[in-house]
Formats: sequence, structure tokens, C-alpha cells
Amino acid sequence: MAVQPLNPSPGVKEEWWRRVLWMATKLRESFALAPGIRMEQTPENLKAFQERFALLYRHLNLNLAEAERERLTRDVLNEVAGFGPIEELITDESVTEVMVNGPALVYVERRGRIELTPIKFLDNDHVLQTIEKIIKPLGRRVDRAWPLVDARLPDGSRVNAIIPPCALDGPTITIRKFSKKKLTVDDLIKFGSLTEQMAQFLKACVVSRLNIVVSGGTGSGKTTLLNVLSGYIPEDERIITVEDAAELQLAQTHVVRLETKPVEANEPTGRPVTIRDLVINTLRMRPERIIVGECRGGEALDMLQAMNTGHDGSLTTVHANSPRDAMSRLETLVLMAGMDLPLSVVRRQIASAINLIVQQARLRDGSRKVTNITEIQGLEGETPILQDIFVFEELGEENGKVVGRVKPTGIRPSFMPRLINHGFNLPASVFMDREAMAAGGRPTRR
Repeated sequence: MAVQPLNPSPGVKEEWWRRVLWMATKLRESFALAPGIRMEQTPENLKAFQERFALLYRHLNLNLAEAERERLTRDVLNEVAGFGPIEELITDESVTEVMVNGPALVYVERRGRIELTPIKFLDNDHVLQTIEKIIKPLGRRVDRAWPLVDARLPDGSRVNAIIPPCALDGPTITIRKFSKKKLTVDDLIKFGSLTEQMAQFLKACVVSRLNIVVSGGTGSGKTTLLNVLSGYIPEDERIITVEDAAELQLAQTHVVRLETKPVEANEPTGRPVTIRDLVINTLRMRPERIIVGECRGGEALDMLQAMNTGHDGSLTTVHANSPRDAMSRLETLVLMAGMDLPLSVVRRQIASAINLIVQQARLRDGSRKVTNITEIQGLEGETPILQDIFVFEELGEENGKVVGRVKPTGIRPSFMPRLINHGFNLPASVFMDREAMAAGGRPTRR
């Protein structure tokens, strides 16, 4: 994975980081750690680290101030047992995303806003060492022959890395962190992402085994919402999840988690295991629920076929900016399966398989909200009929925050009898715009 190192990145404390990396190398050798393998942070190992660090410190005749010695200890420990300079960002619960743009620029996202940090790596090789620590335990590789890789941290956080020659400014790392505390529907209601009416309706839809697609742009919170929706699945059902990098955190016990497998480093001519391969395999595993972390290719066709052949209650996500865009996106993904199906057949498959699209958006103030809950009612000719059940209405801005409200359209979905059969006789008030009624308006009924 060698990349031509640059000179030390601008503004970095070169002497400091060369000392940190030299000491980390010596300590790694004392623990007999293979390249790319981190020291396990057990009490015994941490005690041994402190003792060996103290010996090495005395051997170097260092005489640093107490604060500097503590900082040196922490930096060396992060190199031996953590992920180097970004370890503190990974453990910082206020940080939701870490973006390393080469050795000299490290950005984070906090509360929906991106900001530059003072953290720097020594050079390209220093960043590459961090990438190696992330991917080595997963059996993945990245080199000039294949300079990009998807992976995950031990806590499930999603990682993407890309190195030269494709990354022109040096090795780049993007980490999408997940909260250590699993968010619940109550949390989303408290954050204003959805309303109690929405939550009540979505619970009924999940338990009643409707097929649901969560749609949204990058960073809009699709996976978080998928996690919350999966929490409504009854405990006694067998769930199989399929993901590119395992991120879902399901609370149920009867869960089988599947993950894609790239070509092995020692078998460059081997065949990867793709999401499509895994989706096809799930059909032989007696699934009661299939959850695909994200449909981004030909697996969309296999997912639709599963939904249309008795595997109700399936959940997945797609990248799209509106419910209608999600329909178009699914059409494109199905055509990517290479089956040469007529567009009219594809649309019938989608309209028959999917009951509901839940649209998630990240607004310009950084907040994430469910902006549409939309029923797919079928086709009129060859045009999909979409009917909003709930819509987010933006009213303006106040103190830099987007102000708006979720407005029920007053229209009940056509699958209401199915909800009733599963014990969810939702009151009419769930689908009524209470604010409009209070103002003297008449809700739409059907």
C-alpha cells in the first residue's frame, strides 16, 4: 500500500510527530503487533503500555512538562491502540462525521455543520497507517491496483478510504459515525425529525408487513431511520440483513447479518460477493423479513421479486431527493440488473411490490426530518400514482433554524383494511391537520 510520501504537512509539529511515531513503533514491536493490528485495550495491556512507555521515556532522556508528557502518552497510545490523530474525534460523541482530506486537512461535522479542526497527520504514510489499522482486521485491502475501499470501525461506523493515484491530494478517509446510544423513535420525535402521528402510522405499517423504502440524500439519516423502523418488527420474526458494510443495529435476537466480501488480497483473480449475491441467497434462508441496507444496483430487481413473492415486510433504502425521484431511481437500478426488461414491466413490479416511501431530508440548517410519507397506489396507464399521507411544510427561518411543520394531508391510505386486520384501527385524527382544523379549515377526507 506504499504511496510516495510528501514532505511533512504544512503546520504539523514535525519533530513531535516523528517522536510519537518512533516511540509507537518501538512499543508495537514490544507487544509483537503485526502491521495494521491495534493493541487490544485490556487493563493488563494498558498497564504494560504505561510501564514500557515510562522505560522508553527515560531511555530518551526526555524532560517534558507534565501537560506535554500526558499529551505524548496519549498520542503514542492512540498510535498503538487507536486510530492515530483522529482517535479523539472518533471517541468524541459530539462529532457525527470525520473527513480526512490528505494529511494537512481534517474536518468534522458537529450538529449538522462542517468545521475544520487543528488536527494534522505527519505525511501521507501516516494517513496510510491509519487506513491500514481500519481495514486490516476486516481482511480488506487498498493499494495502487485498487485504491478505494469501504470498511467499518468496531462500533459499526461506516468508513470509506481512497488513496493516490485516484486521490490527488493524498489519502482520504471519510467516517460516518453512529451514536453509541441507539436512537429510538422517541428521540426522533424529540429532535423534531418526525411527529407522534407519523410514528404511530409507521409502527402500524411495519407491524402490518408493508414493504417500505426509505429514500433520501447522502447524510440525510436514512440508516438511522431504518434502524428505528426495524425496531417495530416483532421479536418472534426471523430477520436477515444485507449490507455493504454492516451498520444496522437491530435490537431483536433472531437476526442473521450478512455483509459483502471484496476480492481477497491473496486472490486478486477471485470473485467478490456482492449485495445482489447475498439478496439472492437470503431467499434460501427462510427469511420473514429482509432488510437491505441500501439498494444501489441490480439487487433492486431481486429485492422487488422477493417482495412480490411472499416476503412482505421488507425494508430498504435508496438515494433520491423525493418520492417520485425514488421511483425513477428504482427503475434505473432494476435496469442495471441486465435483464433487458421493458420499462412498463419494471414499473408494474415496483408499484406491485412497494407500499410506502418514507422521504428523509437534511435541511440547510443541518437538521434531518422526514419530509414525506407517500403511498404508492399503483399505475394509471404507465404513470405511477403517488399519494402523500404526511408532508413537511417549510414556513421560513428563525435564528438560523428552518421553521416548519408536518402536515397530514387528510387522506387515508388505501391499505387501511390491512392495518385494521393486524389490529391497528388508527383514529381519524392521525390523518387530520389539527392546526388547519383549529384555524377553521376543513380537512380533506376520503
